[in-house]
Amino acid sequence: MARRNSSLGFLGRFGRSEDLRSLDAALRAVDVHPALCPDGAKLTIVNLMKDQWPHGEPPPEAYPPVAELFGYCMVGPDLFGEANGPDAVAAAERRLEMALDRPESFDAQLVLLALHARLISPKVVDRFGLSAEEG
Repeated sequence: MARRNSSLGFLGRFGRSEDLRSLDAALRAVDVHPALCPDGAKLTIVNLMKDQWPHGEPPPEAYPPVAELFGYCMVGPDLFGEANGPDAVAAAERRLEMALDRPESFDAQLVLLALHARLISPKVVDRFGLSAEEG
């Protein structure tokens, strides 16, 4: 199966591709407005997801976990916790800690994207000692 390209739409005439709509919906579900995340970052996220499913499109159930981690990174533990509860914060923090131990993992790529795109909460940077410096 050929990999489909993502589309942002054009002048309201052509709609956004299904993958971007799914990511937007997943971000909304964790109380992160999709407009807070630039389209370039969202395109990168869906392309990273497609790399995880090289023989097809990511399934619908793949989007919520991505939005949970990326949303946590964007808004930080306090706002994320207010909207999603302490269990969701703990789960996101566990994933982030594991990502730091596995720098080639998908979750690590999401955290690195948030860091390099300057979309990451300063509280997350401080809590986990993150840095964009090359090692």
